[in-house]
Amino acid sequence: MLDFAVLPVTPFQQNATLLWCKHSRQAVLIDPGGEVPRLLDWAHRLNVQIQQILLTHGHLDHVGAADACREVLQVPILGPHRADAFLLEALPEQCALFGLPPVQPLIPDRWLEAGARITLGESQLEVLHCPGHTPGHLVFFSAADRWAQVGDVVFQGAIGRTDLPGGDPAQLLDSIRNQLFPLGDEVRILPGHGPASTIGRERRTNPFLAESSAGTESPELKDL
Repeated sequence: MLDFAVLPVTPFQQNATLLWCKHSRQAVLIDPGGEVPRLLDWAHRLNVQIQQILLTHGHLDHVGAADACREVLQVPILGPHRADAFLLEALPEQCALFGLPPVQPLIPDRWLEAGARITLGESQLEVLHCPGHTPGHLVFFSAADRWAQVGDVVFQGAIGRTDLPGGDPAQLLDSIRNQLFPLGDEVRILPGHGPASTIGRERRTNPFLAESSAGTESPELKDL
């Protein structure tokens, strides 16, 4: 069984996530967007051992501290999908766009594909490829725990923005309806920003996902 904790970091209030096996205390750090000392102290206080860094997609607010964490922890970076390579190569430009200190281009230790599985102690995460917010966006799903880290695919009451390079609104809606909805209404989802929700709640109440709105509404411009 898995447990998790969330630490919003940087002015983007991006949900850096620690996910760990309750038995072994082995952990993954998902989307370390910034504030490396806080992230490392947080992991120490939770008494978990970070084994890998996972990235949902290539936007600055989700990967800004990944390389620094890799260097300190001496663990590999996995993800995102290779389709987001152009975003990781353009991290210096992303920083300049938002007036932030530069971050060097990032190369993960391993790109991830749909269907890949990541072992975490006694548990496993399945990798889903859910493009639309970015071409290489991934979701990490634990079938046993009925939990998914969905990054910026869907939020409580909103969906990811698609006006940035590589965004595609039709593709995003297709990812949500055909990749996430079939996981089951009871699955708890943790987005890249804001509070957790469930697939059922978003399917029933999210105004951007109503069948009548398909193709007629513009996604809310919510964070990166």
